[in-house]
Amino acid sequence: MGLFKKKKKKKEQKPKQQQQQQQQHENVLNGEEVNSTATDQISQSLMINKQRILDVYSDCSDLITRSFSIGKQSKDNAFLIYIEGTSNSEELDKVVFRPLMSISEWDHRLDKVINSISLGQLKQVTTYEEIYNQLANGNPLLILDQIPVALSLGLSKWVTRGIEDPTSEVVVRGAKEGFVESLRVNTSLIRKRLRTPQLKIKSKVMGEYSKTQIAIAYLDGVCDPDLLKEVENRLNKIKLEGIMESGVLEEYLQDNRYSPFTQILSTERTDTFCGNLLEGRVGILVDGTPFCLILPTTFNAFIQTAEDYSQGFYITTLLRVLRFLFLGVALLGPSFYIAVMTFHQEMVPTTLLLSIAQSREQVPFPALFEALLMEVTFEALREAGVRLPKQVGSAVSIVGALVIGQAAIQAGLVSPPMVIVVATTGIASFMIPHYNAAITIRMLRFPIMFISSFLGFLGLIMALIVIVIHLCSLRSFGVPYLEPFAPFKKSGFKDSVIRAPAWKQKIRPHFTGNVWNKQRKE
Repeated sequence: MGLFKKKKKKKEQKPKQQQQQQQQHENVLNGEEVNSTATDQISQSLMINKQRILDVYSDCSDLITRSFSIGKQSKDNAFLIYIEGTSNSEELDKVVFRPLMSISEWDHRLDKVINSISLGQLKQVTTYEEIYNQLANGNPLLILDQIPVALSLGLSKWVTRGIEDPTSEVVVRGAKEGFVESLRVNTSLIRKRLRTPQLKIKSKVMGEYSKTQIAIAYLDGVCDPDLLKEVENRLNKIKLEGIMESGVLEEYLQDNRYSPFTQILSTERTDTFCGNLLEGRVGILVDGTPFCLILPTTFNAFIQTAEDYSQGFYITTLLRVLRFLFLGVALLGPSFYIAVMTFHQEMVPTTLLLSIAQSREQVPFPALFEALLMEVTFEALREAGVRLPKQVGSAVSIVGALVIGQAAIQAGLVSPPMVIVVATTGIASFMIPHYNAAITIRMLRFPIMFISSFLGFLGLIMALIVIVIHLCSLRSFGVPYLEPFAPFKKSGFKDSVIRAPAWKQKIRPHFTGNVWNKQRKE
């Protein structure tokens, strides 16, 4: 008797979800809007599912929909939807429409539809949120009547440019392929160079509206787990409406966000990226940009290039010494000239001093004003050359510098020695391989010029000491920024200002020092 009552009670009960779906179906038949607060699970009614999706994607002219019938039925029992320009419409017609239209009889079995579609990438989704995500990723959705499951057809096809030579990191000898804006193309380029199952790539979606795909790449067994955990924790704390470029993440991930020196290396070269993974670092790839992030990093990384490991160690050492030398010229060149001309004329040989004094006779302005005038003009020409089309950009920057420099000398606004100093400083800044480091040096040049004009060499040395102290205090995910100079590490000098032969180094020498400092600064 008890069993009979229990079965009867179970039979009389009606699931709550089924009641909601029936109510929605009645609302649709009556012409009423679908309740947006209803359950997120896909309904069995094709009409309800279609209405709700079309309500969400209202005023979207690029949304392509098609209702059709599977089997010999007069009523449409299938609904296909995708976003134009993000899906492969030709393959969709070939592997989906034709096989489904060839089904003579259909008994509402999902496995029969799946077996009819000759497609490897097929995913079942059960919620509306998953439908929206799949559509945003370019995958068409197939929804069937009387089946509360939608099929995501892996036929996304985004327009992307081909693999080209990196424009921001040009080398004479080395790989000529760089990252592109497609995340999956970039991950395939990494897999091409590191063909091991130890290469792990974790995916993550960030951005409330952009839904940008982020990939974290590392080598399992080589990368320190604490470093990986720290990277993931910092990424999880970032809450943004949209991520359009990896530079947005770079600002959030840095240890010291107010420092003018960037503590994360960005690159669009595949060989540089993979070389750093081999040393235990972590790489971050962002969909929509060819620039990937590498962390942690040191100051040495911004003075090195991928070409350093494609040439002999003698040539590489000479080039690195030149880079460090002209790094000092780019930072202190105009300030040194201003300090000498304003306070320390006794340091200049008499003959040279008389020649400089004669050339400055017609200039009514102090050395500081000369330097500021020429430096600002040079920076404006450099920026104009970057923004103008390639056909005229280089011509405008070079010809403009020559014409303006000569006109300024003839007008008596600046002296010829100042033009030489500014031109040498500009050339020196071009020798810094990475753009972020070069623009930081150019920016710091101006306050040092002001200090040198008031305090001479004393102000210049004080400014230099402040910069060095600041660099010593920086950390990149716990790694000292000036390693191996501060703290001093003898082993790190094999790949710093000089580069030791490859057979003298245990690992591929892209960067030096310990990858992850266990006693990192919190």
